[in-house]
Amino acid sequence: MRMNILLSNDDGFQAPGIVALFEALKDVAHVEVIAPEHNNSAKSNALTLHSPLYVHRAHNGFRYVNGTPADCVHIALTGLLETRPDLVISGINNGANMGDDTIYSGTVGAAMEGYLFGIPAIAFSQVEKGWAHLEDAAAKAREIVLGLAATRIGSGAPWLLNVNIPNRPLAEMRPLKVCRLGRRHAAEPVIRQQNPRGDTMYWIGAAGPALDEGEGTDFHASAEGHVVMTPLKVDLTDHESLRYWAQTAARLGAGSAAVGVDGGHAR
Repeated sequence: MRMNILLSNDDGFQAPGIVALFEALKDVAHVEVIAPEHNNSAKSNALTLHSPLYVHRAHNGFRYVNGTPADCVHIALTGLLETRPDLVISGINNGANMGDDTIYSGTVGAAMEGYLFGIPAIAFSQVEKGWAHLEDAAAKAREIVLGLAATRIGSGAPWLLNVNIPNRPLAEMRPLKVCRLGRRHAAEPVIRQQNPRGDTMYWIGAAGPALDEGEGTDFHASAEGHVVMTPLKVDLTDHESLRYWAQTAARLGAGSAAVGVDGGHAR
């Protein structure tokens, strides 16, 4: 039986990346495309709660939503799809999602929404913008999906993977490497402009350069031409500092009921 795949992205349903990935996967899986109507880069996990969402079908069969990447996956899994997918895939994104970028990424946000519903999920991105060697990236993504389908899909707890593919011919890509996320410096300064009425406009500055790009990071491996895979998790708890904060709460007189820490880390 063929896999059922839900495919989304953050660049919009007409983006070359999602079209190439659909073409690469359509003969090995049943692929449903539900993606944003417009570019939704850096929307992270945002959901639209105060305005209605509409779903339309494009001439090629793709469905598109006037919402965020997470909206697309959320409504797909809570009523739009008749069959629960075996895998949620997001991408291929136009540009890398590494280091701190994963927090803001709509590409990762769409995949994470699937993971939150208990479905294995993968976010695919190309390292450089511009779609160079896109067909090769799609072929590599297909290779990874088929490899995981043979070993991991449907076995145990769901997982969330972030994959960045170099803009190289398939034969020149270095082997898949599992890495931790690196870190970036703070973003470049805000950009100020005036609109025709004299009001000041502010544009978020470009991402800063890499701060932690040492060996073992996604930045380092991608710079060497590797296909980079990083397993992600959603738990934002700082487990290492739980005991410290429990002790701090006690000193602040927070009361015994607030001092206990679940999981046996501190009491």
